[in-house]
Amino acid sequence: MSGELPQAFPGEYTFKVFGRQSPTFVERVSAIVAGTFGDLPADAVSVRESSGQRYLSVTIVVWVDDRSQLERVYTELKAESEVLLYI
Repeated sequence: MSGELPQAFPGEYTFKVFGRQSPTFVERVSAIVAGTFGDLPADAVSVRESSGQRYLSVTIVVWVDDRSQLERVYTELKAESEVLLYI
């Protein structure tokens, strides 16, 4: 993760993670975020397919207490081979 995150803590934060269509992608991304924030309610996770159905976008909204939580998740997302891009 590079640069500063313009985020006030505590507060709500949205992760957007992109990857290729895969049977495990959504579960893997959800597990990475849940590893830091605990169980995710069903309404915290939304998924969209690209128009060609080759890619998925996973959006997860969580309550963040401090910057270290974001840094932990982004470090794990960076290491995940199925993740192509995250914002």
